[in-house]
Amino acid sequence: MDVIIELANKLFKPILDMGGPIIMLIILTVLALLFGVKFSKALEGGIKLAIALTGIGAIIGMLNGAFSASLAKFVENTGIQLNITDVGWAPLATITWGSAWTLYFLLIMLIVNVVMLAMKKTDTLDVDIFDIWHLSITGLLIKWYADNNGVSQGVSLFIATAAVVLVGVLKIINSDLMKPTFDDLLNAPSSSPMTSTHMNYMMNPVIMVLDKIFEKFFPGLDKYDFDAAKLNKKIGFWGSKFFIGFILGIVIGLMGTPHPVAGVEDAANWQLVIKGWLSLGLTAGV
Repeated sequence: MDVIIELANKLFKPILDMGGPIIMLIILTVLALLFGVKFSKALEGGIKLAIALTGIGAIIGMLNGAFSASLAKFVENTGIQLNITDVGWAPLATITWGSAWTLYFLLIMLIVNVVMLAMKKTDTLDVDIFDIWHLSITGLLIKWYADNNGVSQGVSLFIATAAVVLVGVLKIINSDLMKPTFDDLLNAPSSSPMTSTHMNYMMNPVIMVLDKIFEKFFPGLDKYDFDAAKLNKKIGFWGSKFFIGFILGIVIGLMGTPHPVAGVEDAANWQLVIKGWLSLGLTAGV
């Protein structure tokens, strides 16, 4: 097993060295062609996705560059340690698709899904190819941990594969269970093929149980409508992610400046400090 893994690493290394966006361009184009899409459209989709991922990476790089000095001062002034950065799903997806193991986990889940359909254990055909990264990153983290704690590569791959299959089967079953709910929300007939295997919906069964508990023990809560969409509509721009990011950037700039402000003795220096705060705010608003 270890020999096979080593051989696979050598074969895929030239592709992996190209970087996440180029890998996604190749993968999406090839997958689209396999599903019968015209070459021009398949290539167009691959290029657009690669450009989007490159843009996301550029924004993350810009944010890190703009905030690194202020965050270092923020830690120094407050004593709060900020050694973890939440970069969001897009960079994680890019990183995950940059691993050849994601293609392996994709193949495994395609086989599992087909077997479940053949055995009539599900009515769902999972065509959400891109979001296989949700399962893949789970497998990659397990494999990384096992590899770095004395477990052989063969055993670590088996454990990671078992975990991916377990979660994958659960999300496929969950999509079957959630089908009536999606029909109701979309006002669609039961014959509609629409459902979703997205990992976000794995929490829905738990939420539905909690909803029943709240209905029984806290019936008064139903009188209040906590609708985030309506609240955002009333608040408008002042509740938007742009304004929140703007304020957050200014706050980080303020807390990253020594207090009292040392070395700011004239209007010109104050102008530079205020400019820095506002620049951080505008950058965070991106």
